[in-house]
Amino acid sequence: MVNPAPSAPSVTPSPPPRGELVPADEDLQKRIGTSYLLWVVGWVGISGLHRLYNGKIFSGALWFCTGGLFGLGQIVDVFLIPGMAEEQQAKIRAKLGISERGIPLRQQAAIAQTLTPNRHDQIAIKLLKAAQARGGQLSVTQAVMDTEIGFSDVEATLTKMVSSGYVSIENDPITGVVLYRFNEF
Repeated sequence: MVNPAPSAPSVTPSPPPRGELVPADEDLQKRIGTSYLLWVVGWVGISGLHRLYNGKIFSGALWFCTGGLFGLGQIVDVFLIPGMAEEQQAKIRAKLGISERGIPLRQQAAIAQTLTPNRHDQIAIKLLKAAQARGGQLSVTQAVMDTEIGFSDVEATLTKMVSSGYVSIENDPITGVVLYRFNEF
C-alpha cells in the first residue's frame, strides 16, 4: 500500500477546552451570581437591588418602592437577570475600551516626540561658549555674531542670566558698550 502524502499542520487556534472559562466569562458569571444573590435579598423586603447593581436605576428604584412590583416583577426578573447582567457587563467593557474577550480595543498612546531642552537653556549654552572664547565677557552684538541667534532672543537670555546671578553687567570704559561678564570665567 502507498501512504498518502502527509498533510500540512493546521494553523487555526484551538478553542478553549470545554468547561474552562476565559476571564471575560468569569466576570460575567460573577456579575450574574451577585445579581441572583441580590435578587434573593428582595424576598426579605429590599427588592430592586439586583436592578440597581445592573445599571437599571429607574426600575431598581421602582422595585424598591413597590416591593418588586408587588412580587410580580421580582418573579419575572429571575429570567431576566442574565440579560441584565450581560448588558451591564458590555457597558462597562465599552467604557474601559475592552472587547468581549478582554482584549483592549484602543492602542496605547505612543511617544510621538521627545521634549527638547528649554530654548533659553540652549541659547545660554551657546552664549557660555561664546563668552569663554572671548575671555568671559560679551556684548550683545558679539553674542549675536558668535551664536547666530537674533538680538531679541540673545538679550532676553542674557537678562535672565543676569537676574539668576550667572552674569553681571558693566560698561566698556572706552566705548561705553554694555558688556555682560560671565562671573565664573
